[in-house]
Amino acid sequence: MSTPVDDPLEPLSRERSHLASSRAALRAMREDVESLDISDVTANWVNAEVLARQIDERIKALADLSDTPLFFGRLDYLHAPGADQAEGADGERFYIGRRHVHDDDGDPMVIDWRAPVSQPFYRASKKDPLDVSLRRRFGYTRGEITAYEDEHLLDPGEAARTSKLLQQEIERPRVGPMRDIVATIQPEQDEIVRSGLGGTVCVQGGPGTGKTAVGLHRVAYLLYAHRERLARTGTLVIGPNRSFLHYIEQVLPALGELTVQQATVDDLVAGTVQVRGTDDAPAAIVKGDARMAEVLRRAVLSHVTMPTEPVMVVRGSRRWRVPAYELEDIVRELLDRGIRYGAAREALPQRIAHAVLVQMERSGEAPDDRVQDAVARNAAVKAAVKQLWPPVDPAKLVLRLLGDADFLAAHADGVLTGDEQKTILWAKPARSVKTARFSSADAVLIDEATDLVQRTHSLGHVVLDEAQDLSPMQYRAVGRRCTTGSATVLGDLAQGTTPWATRSWDEALAHLGKSEGVVEELTAGFRVPTDVIAYASRLLPHIAPGLTPVASVRENPGFFDLRATTGTAEVVTACEELLRNEGSTGLIAADARVASVAEALTAAGIPYLAPGEETTAETRLTLVPASLAKGLEYDYVVLDEPQAVVDGEPDERTGLRRLYVALTRAVSGLIVTHSAPLPAQLED
Repeated sequence: MSTPVDDPLEPLSRERSHLASSRAALRAMREDVESLDISDVTANWVNAEVLARQIDERIKALADLSDTPLFFGRLDYLHAPGADQAEGADGERFYIGRRHVHDDDGDPMVIDWRAPVSQPFYRASKKDPLDVSLRRRFGYTRGEITAYEDEHLLDPGEAARTSKLLQQEIERPRVGPMRDIVATIQPEQDEIVRSGLGGTVCVQGGPGTGKTAVGLHRVAYLLYAHRERLARTGTLVIGPNRSFLHYIEQVLPALGELTVQQATVDDLVAGTVQVRGTDDAPAAIVKGDARMAEVLRRAVLSHVTMPTEPVMVVRGSRRWRVPAYELEDIVRELLDRGIRYGAAREALPQRIAHAVLVQMERSGEAPDDRVQDAVARNAAVKAAVKQLWPPVDPAKLVLRLLGDADFLAAHADGVLTGDEQKTILWAKPARSVKTARFSSADAVLIDEATDLVQRTHSLGHVVLDEAQDLSPMQYRAVGRRCTTGSATVLGDLAQGTTPWATRSWDEALAHLGKSEGVVEELTAGFRVPTDVIAYASRLLPHIAPGLTPVASVRENPGFFDLRATTGTAEVVTACEELLRNEGSTGLIAADARVASVAEALTAAGIPYLAPGEETTAETRLTLVPASLAKGLEYDYVVLDEPQAVVDGEPDERTGLRRLYVALTRAVSGLIVTHSAPLPAQLED
């Protein structure tokens, strides 16, 4: 650490003083918003409600979180950003934090980490200092500055080195929900975070590479750079399950972003049906195959019939006849346009009415738009539309496809094999939509059919996490939500634990409708200790050949122990041992063993939580079924019976991938306990 010569005060005292002044300025900003009187500036109660909600969100965004540093870094520029360096302009100093803070005169006291002037904090280096003479990082204890560390990027005598404070922040114990990483974003991560709104980015990242954090911070950056546009179009974060969404839900609010919605894929396609059934793996694979989209398209369009009779429209004393061949031309033209079924159905009466108006004009009349609308509402026209282009109920359509072998065969011919058709047919067809036991895969099919009838609303940006587990049809469902927007796709091919897991990101992007998307790979591991990731990486040749193993950049190699046991008592002992350390502990077990392990913990008097529940000072142990471990992290992990984790899946590759996930949840240490032999793939 060093003291800049231009500081009149001792550096730590000066920085603490600036922190206190910044907190006071933030408090004043909040009070200014709280004191706003909108009673005389709104035209009606609707505007008043909207403005009041916006003010409330602004007040929440200006909250000063006592345990969250208001700023975490400082940049001293050699020249003022944007100034002509040839003029020798004096440099400027900026404090980098989670949100912008200004004083009473409007001068910045803290610069938002997303602002262009903050970017060198993440990307400047000795090789490319970006006109930064000094980069300072701050260390905090309970919200107060306790240390600082300087890098003089323009000093040739100072060697480049790893920041100790940065390393400490990366290795800080994980207690409670996931936190933001604004203080530790690395250059390769920052490049993804700041990529433009117009492009879709797919991030392949192994365990602990920060892909989830990168995706969330990209949302925060896009909301900063394109706030008005995204305020209109909306943003959405999609996670694999509710536990995962609960774990990450505090990241964006901590960055001042309160409007981003969160959902699972099941939430997206819930629609009007209730999911009460399940599929076996073979049926789920076929239902999730992209070919089902063509089956559904054919089934929807099969409702269109060609006319055999003319339409006779009576207006007053005149009759107007539209012959069958002309009606057929209209129907075929609508089919050829490829527009949605519902939109074409709405257009059909107007097309028929237009044909009538042409005849009226030829006879010397001068009809206008009101006449055309009246003809479109004529009973004969309505009857013809109902016959030629009847309404389609998506849920009833899927119900018929899965329950009527002849109907399925007619529309799956040449698309699905006979065996595949038998695989997805219900053994006992349901009588109605209300009584049907639809599965999650069925709900996706209904969502596809719904979009064929009526366009799905598109958002401005969608983040899709743990994407490797989605089926092609699920990708299509997500893609419908961002047809006019962009996406951030996050995942790890090695962690695909569904029978239909993604085989390549290019294929996934094609199903998403974003073939132009760019694939980026993160290989530097910031979470998993070296010894742990090295052990887990033994599985990679068997589960994802060709993927680059994660290289841990943590200076602390971590704690790793492999223990042969005779029962659950020794598993409990391992938990007790790890709970003596600071931070959280996760006990991961095969789903089938969770009940017996829970019984052993209760007998030993050790309280535990379920995934998604927040740890407390009294309860820091979470019992995690292996099927829910993905995306979660704990300071210390006990992994019970690796072979049982593998055996809990329908095939060995999926089981080994599930094991890879379970092995890589630890931040500081891992104990693997086993009474059964370890999977052969883990042998050295």
